[in-house]
Amino acid sequence: MPCLPAMIDLDYRIAFDLAPIGMVLSRYRLVVDCNQHALAMFNAESAQLIGQSFEVMYPSTAEYQRTGDRIIASLGEDGRYADDRVMKRMSGELFWCHVSGRALDSSDPHAAGIWTFEDLSARRVLKVDFTGREREIAALLIEGDTSKQIGKKLAISPRTVDVYRARLMRKMNASTTPELVHRLLAV
Repeated sequence: MPCLPAMIDLDYRIAFDLAPIGMVLSRYRLVVDCNQHALAMFNAESAQLIGQSFEVMYPSTAEYQRTGDRIIASLGEDGRYADDRVMKRMSGELFWCHVSGRALDSSDPHAAGIWTFEDLSARRVLKVDFTGREREIAALLIEGDTSKQIGKKLAISPRTVDVYRARLMRKMNASTTPELVHRLLAV
């Protein structure tokens, strides 16, 4: 097993900075700190993320706001939350990302948190131009949620979810929901 040279002292800062996954520390949805992998993933300089609202990493203000609301509504008792969603690099490029995190105080989910970001673009390429709401519904369909569950998470009616699902099916040329999910995962 390879060893590190004796001169390198391992500490939590080095582990954070060099972790093989994007990591972000937050307070009230502002980036307090992030590691090198997060900067590379979002094609950002530290000043473009640190001290900024998470909103800069979202395709739209509406998606940023709805995701914040969804996190509050879905946070587990242990303060954990995870989903797959479309995020935005500083270049404007959109990409699929797995986000997981933990609120340090589950009674005030946005007060302070630890978040990880995994770029899924090597496995899931975004080829179709979806609206923000379509992206949200597509992500929840991939998770296996029903129209009723999606409606509850997004605070819309299940019928509205069905309308968006039909649009997604047309855009993806799918005739069934399982086929749609398969095609969403393949793009």
